[in-house]
Amino acid sequence: MTNSLDIDTLIDKAITLEGGFSNHPADRGGPTRWGVTEAVARTHGYAGKMQHFPREQAAAIYKRIYWHQPGFDRIAQRARHLAAELFDTGINMGVRTAAGFLQRALNALNRNGRDYKDIAADRVIGSETLAALDAFLRKRGAQGEQVLLKAVEALQGARYIRLAETRPANEAFLYGWLAHRIG
Repeated sequence: MTNSLDIDTLIDKAITLEGGFSNHPADRGGPTRWGVTEAVARTHGYAGKMQHFPREQAAAIYKRIYWHQPGFDRIAQRARHLAAELFDTGINMGVRTAAGFLQRALNALNRNGRDYKDIAADRVIGSETLAALDAFLRKRGAQGEQVLLKAVEALQGARYIRLAETRPANEAFLYGWLAHRIG
Protein backbone atom coordinates (compact mmCIF):
# COMPACT_ATOMS: atom_id res chain seq x y z
CA MET A 1 0.00 0.00 0.00
CA THR A 2 1.33 3.41 -0.93
CA ASN A 3 1.09 6.48 1.23
CA SER A 4 -1.20 8.17 -1.31
CA LEU A 5 -4.80 8.98 -0.62
CA ASP A 6 -7.46 8.71 -3.29
CA ILE A 7 -9.81 11.67 -2.85
CA ASP A 8 -12.34 10.13 -5.21
CA THR A 9 -12.65 7.13 -2.90
CA LEU A 10 -13.13 9.44 0.09
CA ILE A 11 -15.80 11.35 -1.81
CA ASP A 12 -17.60 8.11 -2.72
CA LYS A 13 -17.57 7.07 0.94
CA ALA A 14 -18.87 10.48 2.04
CA ILE A 15 -21.68 10.46 -0.50
CA THR A 16 -22.65 6.92 0.50
CA LEU A 17 -22.68 7.89 4.18
CA GLU A 18 -24.60 11.11 3.57
CA GLY A 19 -27.16 9.36 1.37
CA GLY A 20 -29.71 10.81 -1.02
CA PHE A 21 -32.25 13.53 -0.43
CA SER A 22 -33.09 14.62 3.11
CA ASN A 23 -35.15 17.42 4.56
CA HIS A 24 -35.27 16.60 8.27
CA PRO A 25 -37.30 19.19 10.22
CA ALA A 26 -34.63 19.44 12.94
CA ASP A 27 -31.76 19.95 10.46
CA ARG A 28 -30.95 23.64 10.18
CA GLY A 29 -29.24 22.90 6.86
CA GLY A 30 -32.61 22.43 5.19
CA PRO A 31 -32.98 20.37 2.02
CA THR A 32 -29.86 18.30 1.37
CA ARG A 33 -28.80 15.77 -1.22
CA TRP A 34 -25.59 13.72 -1.13
CA GLY A 35 -24.68 15.71 1.99
CA VAL A 36 -24.70 19.03 0.12
CA THR A 37 -27.12 21.61 1.50
CA GLU A 38 -29.33 23.62 -0.77
CA ALA A 39 -27.46 26.81 0.21
CA VAL A 40 -24.11 25.31 -0.85
CA ALA A 41 -25.58 23.92 -4.08
CA ARG A 42 -27.04 27.33 -4.94
CA THR A 43 -23.74 29.07 -4.18
CA HIS A 44 -22.13 26.75 -6.72
CA GLY A 45 -24.67 27.43 -9.45
CA TYR A 46 -27.27 24.71 -9.05
CA ALA A 47 -30.78 26.10 -9.62
CA GLY A 48 -32.94 22.96 -9.74
CA LYS A 49 -34.84 21.03 -7.10
CA MET A 50 -32.59 19.46 -4.49
CA GLN A 51 -34.26 16.08 -5.06
CA HIS A 52 -32.56 16.13 -8.48
CA PHE A 53 -29.16 17.55 -7.47
CA PRO A 54 -26.63 15.50 -9.47
CA ARG A 55 -24.15 13.28 -7.68
CA GLU A 56 -21.39 14.51 -10.03
CA GLN A 57 -21.94 18.10 -8.90
CA ALA A 58 -21.82 17.00 -5.28
CA ALA A 59 -18.52 15.21 -5.93
CA ALA A 60 -17.05 18.30 -7.61
CA ILE A 61 -18.09 20.48 -4.65
CA TYR A 62 -16.57 18.02 -2.20
CA LYS A 63 -13.29 17.99 -4.07
CA ARG A 64 -13.10 21.75 -4.47
CA ILE A 65 -14.40 23.18 -1.20
CA TYR A 66 -13.85 20.32 1.26
CA TRP A 67 -10.46 19.06 0.02
CA HIS A 68 -8.42 21.53 -2.03
CA GLN A 69 -9.59 24.92 -0.69
CA PRO A 70 -8.95 24.14 3.00
CA GLY A 71 -5.60 22.49 2.23
CA PHE A 72 -6.48 18.99 3.35
CA ASP A 73 -4.72 17.75 0.21
CA ARG A 74 -1.50 19.17 1.70
CA ILE A 75 -2.20 17.38 4.98
CA ALA A 76 -2.62 14.14 2.97
CA GLN A 77 0.95 14.46 1.69
CA ARG A 78 2.08 14.15 5.31
CA ALA A 79 -0.61 12.18 7.15
CA ARG A 80 -3.23 10.52 5.00
CA HIS A 81 -5.45 9.13 7.78
CA LEU A 82 -5.54 12.53 9.44
CA ALA A 83 -6.41 14.18 6.11
CA ALA A 84 -9.27 11.74 5.57
CA GLU A 85 -10.66 12.58 9.01
CA LEU A 86 -10.33 16.33 8.43
CA PHE A 87 -12.16 15.94 5.12
CA ASP A 88 -15.02 14.06 6.79
CA THR A 89 -15.15 16.49 9.72
CA GLY A 90 -15.11 19.40 7.30
CA ILE A 91 -18.14 18.01 5.48
CA ASN A 92 -20.08 17.56 8.69
CA MET A 93 -18.93 20.57 10.75
CA GLY A 94 -17.25 22.92 8.30
CA VAL A 95 -13.69 22.99 7.06
CA ARG A 96 -12.65 25.83 9.37
CA THR A 97 -13.85 23.84 12.38
CA ALA A 98 -11.86 20.81 11.20
CA ALA A 99 -8.74 22.94 10.68
CA GLY A 100 -9.21 24.48 14.13
CA PHE A 101 -9.41 21.05 15.73
CA LEU A 102 -6.07 20.16 14.13
CA GLN A 103 -4.45 23.39 15.29
CA ARG A 104 -5.74 23.02 18.84
CA ALA A 105 -4.54 19.42 18.99
CA LEU A 106 -1.10 20.35 17.64
CA ASN A 107 -0.78 23.08 20.28
CA ALA A 108 -1.85 20.75 23.07
CA LEU A 109 0.64 18.08 21.94
CA ASN A 110 3.76 20.24 21.56
CA ARG A 111 4.89 19.67 25.14
CA ASN A 112 4.61 23.34 26.14
CA GLY A 113 6.49 24.46 23.05
CA ARG A 114 9.48 22.17 23.51
CA ASP A 115 8.83 20.28 20.25
CA TYR A 116 7.64 23.28 18.17
CA LYS A 117 6.08 26.63 18.94
CA ASP A 118 2.36 27.15 19.40
CA ILE A 119 0.53 28.17 16.27
CA ALA A 120 -2.43 30.48 15.83
CA ALA A 121 -5.70 28.58 16.04
CA ASP A 122 -7.02 30.67 13.16
CA ARG A 123 -8.87 27.72 11.58
CA VAL A 124 -6.88 28.01 8.33
CA ILE A 125 -4.32 25.47 7.11
CA GLY A 126 -1.29 27.56 6.26
CA SER A 127 2.48 27.32 6.42
CA GLU A 128 2.62 27.49 10.24
CA THR A 129 0.12 24.66 10.65
CA LEU A 130 1.96 22.52 8.12
CA ALA A 131 5.32 23.25 9.78
CA ALA A 132 3.90 22.30 13.19
CA LEU A 133 2.45 19.10 11.73
CA ASP A 134 5.79 18.26 10.12
CA ALA A 135 7.62 18.86 13.42
CA PHE A 136 5.07 16.77 15.33
CA LEU A 137 5.38 13.86 12.89
CA ARG A 138 9.19 14.05 12.94
CA LYS A 139 9.12 13.89 16.73
CA ARG A 140 6.36 11.27 17.12
CA GLY A 141 6.59 9.21 13.94
CA ALA A 142 3.84 7.01 12.50
CA GLN A 143 2.22 6.46 15.90
CA GLY A 144 2.01 10.22 16.25
CA GLU A 145 -0.48 10.44 13.41
CA GLN A 146 -2.78 8.02 15.23
CA VAL A 147 -2.54 10.00 18.47
CA LEU A 148 -3.21 13.27 16.63
CA LEU A 149 -6.17 11.63 14.92
CA LYS A 150 -7.57 10.60 18.33
CA ALA A 151 -7.14 14.16 19.61
CA VAL A 152 -9.03 15.59 16.63
CA GLU A 153 -11.81 13.04 17.05
CA ALA A 154 -12.03 13.80 20.78
CA LEU A 155 -12.59 17.47 19.98
CA GLN A 156 -15.17 16.50 17.37
CA GLY A 157 -17.03 14.23 19.79
CA ALA A 158 -17.05 16.91 22.48
CA ARG A 159 -18.53 19.37 19.99
CA TYR A 160 -21.29 16.91 19.04
CA ILE A 161 -22.22 16.50 22.71
CA ARG A 162 -22.21 20.28 23.18
CA LEU A 163 -24.44 20.72 20.11
CA ALA A 164 -26.98 18.28 21.53
CA GLU A 165 -26.83 19.84 24.98
CA THR A 166 -27.35 23.38 23.73
CA ARG A 167 -30.01 22.58 21.11
CA PRO A 168 -32.20 19.63 22.09
CA ALA A 169 -33.37 19.18 18.47
CA ASN A 170 -29.82 18.03 17.69
CA GLU A 171 -30.35 15.00 19.89
CA ALA A 172 -32.11 13.52 16.84
CA PHE A 173 -28.69 13.38 15.14
CA LEU A 174 -26.30 12.70 18.03
CA TYR A 175 -26.36 8.90 17.91
CA GLY A 176 -25.66 8.87 14.16
CA TRP A 177 -22.92 11.47 14.45
CA LEU A 178 -21.12 9.45 17.11
CA ALA A 179 -21.72 6.13 15.34
CA HIS A 180 -20.59 7.25 11.90
CA ARG A 181 -18.26 10.22 12.37
CA ILE A 182 -16.04 9.17 15.28
CA GLY A 183 -13.52 6.34 15.00
